[in-house]
Amino acid sequence: MCPKSNVKLYLIPNRLSENCFNDVLPQNVIKIIHGINQFIVEDIRSARRFLSKLKHPQTIDSLIFCELNEHTPETEIDNMLQFLQTADVGIITEAGVPGVADPGAAIVKLAHKNKIKVVPLVGPSSILLALMASGLNGQSFAFVGYLPVKKNERQERLRYLEKRSLNEKQTQIFIETPYRNKQLLEDILICCHSSTLLTIAADITGEKEYIVTKSIKEWKTKLPELHKIPTVFLMSS
Repeated sequence: MCPKSNVKLYLIPNRLSENCFNDVLPQNVIKIIHGINQFIVEDIRSARRFLSKLKHPQTIDSLIFCELNEHTPETEIDNMLQFLQTADVGIITEAGVPGVADPGAAIVKLAHKNKIKVVPLVGPSSILLALMASGLNGQSFAFVGYLPVKKNERQERLRYLEKRSLNEKQTQIFIETPYRNKQLLEDILICCHSSTLLTIAADITGEKEYIVTKSIKEWKTKLPELHKIPTVFLMSS
């Protein structure tokens, strides 16, 4: 079934680190962004900086923004339909690609429901870049998002993921709030078998990019400093 109109919802990727935009965003993507003046964003202030650095041809004050994040009520999301139907809209994520570990998925679902064309744009995904560089199984993998905050629940979840990886021959991918990386890594070393493989992928595309795969036994001899550094963890038994 065809969309109702020519209006499109563009999914705009964002850089993962403080590197040059030209390193991670193709010129045709930047050109598309320059042609959009309505945006749904996680944080208006950072989105304005993003568009300013991309040298958006319109003045930043003339652009229209609608905020969508974990604090946005569900009723307000439904009200964004009118916003979507007036002209092309771009979703800007804070880092990586919209809709993956990102609240933008709610708007994408709304667009599909109302037959509005959804256009994903090429850009960096920390999850896929980490998987590509891990050497772990890229044929069967699962991204399970954030693990529980409580220590006992987190450890239980890690044991489950290790068992699932072994039984299904599947790479398990997960992330953590950067200031809790150390606690998560400590629990991984406590809970997982010495032969289990763990990839630590930190500051992807950044100047201090660190992507290393070792067994749990090997990691126990020395760990990297990950405090407040965006990191993706991958596990394979």
